[in-house]
Amino acid sequence: MQNDMQNSIPGFIPSHLPAGPRAQHSCRSNRVHHPFKQPLAWGLAAALALVAAGPLAAQTPAPEEGFVSLFDGKTLDGWKVGDNAEIFSVQDGMIVMNCPATDHRPAHLFYEGDVNGHTFKNFDLRVDVKTYYCANSGIYFHTEFQQAGFPRKGIECQVDNSHSDWRRTGSLYALFNLTWGPEKPSADNKQTVIYLANAPVRDDAWYTQEIICRDGVVTVKLNGQPMFTTQIADANTVHRMPTGFTWLPEGTFALQGHPPMPGQISKVCFKNIRVKVLPN
Repeated sequence: MQNDMQNSIPGFIPSHLPAGPRAQHSCRSNRVHHPFKQPLAWGLAAALALVAAGPLAAQTPAPEEGFVSLFDGKTLDGWKVGDNAEIFSVQDGMIVMNCPATDHRPAHLFYEGDVNGHTFKNFDLRVDVKTYYCANSGIYFHTEFQQAGFPRKGIECQVDNSHSDWRRTGSLYALFNLTWGPEKPSADNKQTVIYLANAPVRDDAWYTQEIICRDGVVTVKLNGQPMFTTQIADANTVHRMPTGFTWLPEGTFALQGHPPMPGQISKVCFKNIRVKVLPN
């Protein structure tokens, strides 16, 4: 069924689909003056300083060659959020999206910094992500700032490993979807779906989500493994897609804060957000 479905989809370019681990779902100063002691004290202080700085340094590594950081690891400088802004914060070198069970409003954090004038057409975006049980979020591209509601422009690359929405992490939402259960599409679903026997990523563990866009050809990778490649039709013109969203030939990125499932929270952490601008 999967091969028949893929071969019948215009614009689909098959990629290797890795067999990853099964998805796991579970709710879960004194001063020293002695001439010999002083150098030792300085050396010990320096070692302790390095140890103290270690965790933060590990969270904000230097980008790979050709990549530029979009997040400084300390502040939301260069990012803009409209309604419900309080669900986004910076903690320990991460952007934390934490939507409590009582909050039913979406929020979106848009990149509006200086890198490439926050306008990207062809790019390689890499984001380190950690999800918590029942979380729902996403990474938008070719979008623009919107004060409230879900963005109506651009495409969302889904972040969802255990939410009730069957469209799992890596899906181009409602356009080209990945799923590995236990939730399944309805019998009358008309959206493109790739069914994976094993979950390539899971909750409570860091993974890298990568989106590569070249003239409307979009590749999604998880932990460096290609999930799929697909072509966006009429990529050089503004147009309404079958999903109802508007495609922009270029735009910025955004992180989604999605309302939680009943009785749950929706929490996702993002770090090491970097991009390589590709030639047009």
